[in-house]
Amino acid sequence: MSNLDVRVYYEDTDSGGVVYYANYLKFIERGRSEYLRELGFEQDDLIETHNVIFAVRSINADYYSPAKFNDLLSVQTLIKKVGRASLIFSQKITPLGQNKVLFEAQITVACLHSDSFKPCGIPSIILEKING
Repeated sequence: MSNLDVRVYYEDTDSGGVVYYANYLKFIERGRSEYLRELGFEQDDLIETHNVIFAVRSINADYYSPAKFNDLLSVQTLIKKVGRASLIFSQKITPLGQNKVLFEAQITVACLHSDSFKPCGIPSIILEKING
């Protein structure tokens, strides 16, 4: 599992002073990017070295409680399932140091050839790191 701390800035909030719903998707995108980085993969290197990108295919999200301006959040990222050409991530956002879940989502990402955007198998070097 990977954890990323995120501060809520004014730009992340709506007129009611709470995090705008779409910004949770930005927070979890950062969480997935950092997860790959922790495994040793930069997304631009994946394109250059392996000719692959990961693209969101589907998302199922639940919003439980709002985060507010200046809150410090923890974005927790875990790979739930590994397929030949896809990964299913389980992600949740909590206030830092608390177990209260504000937001959670299941995200399916597809591995695609970076030049054609057609599905392809996840390179073995990435699978080896994921499966540890």
